[in-house]
Amino acid sequence: MMYRFRDREMGERIIQKIKQMGQEITLMHVCGTHQDTLIRYGLQGMLAEAGVDIRQGPGCPVCVTTPREIEESILLAKSGKTILVFGDMLKVPGATSSLSQAKTEGCDVRIVYGVDDAVRLASELDKECVFMSIGFETTTPSSAAALKAGTPDNFHVLTCNRLIPPALKAIAEMGEIRLDGLIEPGHVSTIIGSLPYEFISKEYGIPQVVAGFEPLDLLMGVYMLAKQKKKGEARVEIEYTRAVRREGNPKAVEVMNSVFEPVDVKWRGFPVIPASGLELRGEYSSKNARLAFEDELAELKGKEFAEPKGCLCGEVLRGIANSEECPLFGTGCTPETPIGPCMVSTEGSCNIVYKYGKMG
Repeated sequence: MMYRFRDREMGERIIQKIKQMGQEITLMHVCGTHQDTLIRYGLQGMLAEAGVDIRQGPGCPVCVTTPREIEESILLAKSGKTILVFGDMLKVPGATSSLSQAKTEGCDVRIVYGVDDAVRLASELDKECVFMSIGFETTTPSSAAALKAGTPDNFHVLTCNRLIPPALKAIAEMGEIRLDGLIEPGHVSTIIGSLPYEFISKEYGIPQVVAGFEPLDLLMGVYMLAKQKKKGEARVEIEYTRAVRREGNPKAVEVMNSVFEPVDVKWRGFPVIPASGLELRGEYSSKNARLAFEDELAELKGKEFAEPKGCLCGEVLRGIANSEECPLFGTGCTPETPIGPCMVSTEGSCNIVYKYGKMG
């Protein structure tokens, strides 16, 4: 189904200009909201007719969370801790179970809408609480600010936060897909700006545009990338100028960096990516759930966790497969009975493609 959007005539003119360049280009975005805009408004098919193939990258924080991290939260829940988690994480399968299943078995798992909500709940409870902190640079500063302001003694953090630029570097170096451009996430970029992406263009020759989320934003971003490709350029441009500056939000970055430090972590579908994760700095180590409950988590030490059999979430997150190419898509794997996280999260490609396909 193709939804109407404002200034559709303008959008069609942009697509016509892209088509007139006579190029076949492959782009990647790293934002679930961009995927939603792309599919909801029928832009994917319109752009394909203009020679543009857009792949989803690792832009869904719930989707890139690994089975190990989910198993950590489940184990802590089963050991009697209250787990405070965003709703999107509840049904994501780990290696053995999910937080939703743990909840049905009597574990205390509660949905929160942000770190402030989690802190409030912890202050009302007389038991150990663990906030499963998930997200990219967009949400991490708020978690940092809460910790700097002070939290109850029973409040701990299971950090699953990640950084976008190192993941982009990993994609460029893995070379699994030839990219003619990257559409960078608007929300993340309001915090970090466009400066942290510049090394990608300089070192790997990939054009980049930071784009907003309206249909015209996305189309203009594609047009700007197509122009760079046509001219043989590779630099970072900002389409989303109403919200993003090159330097970003220095105060938010400073708060984030004062509480968290980069660490090497795995992403779902990826090997370990250097300095792509975040963990609490030493002065906040008393809030680190992995340290505070090290004994409870000991049984996971050294264990390896495989992806669900047949699930292509990892390949989708690396841009080498589309959701519809997964043999489980829409059959064994649906939002009601998800096998992989890309079908669970509202920012996941499979969930988005399934939702708007069904509505169409």
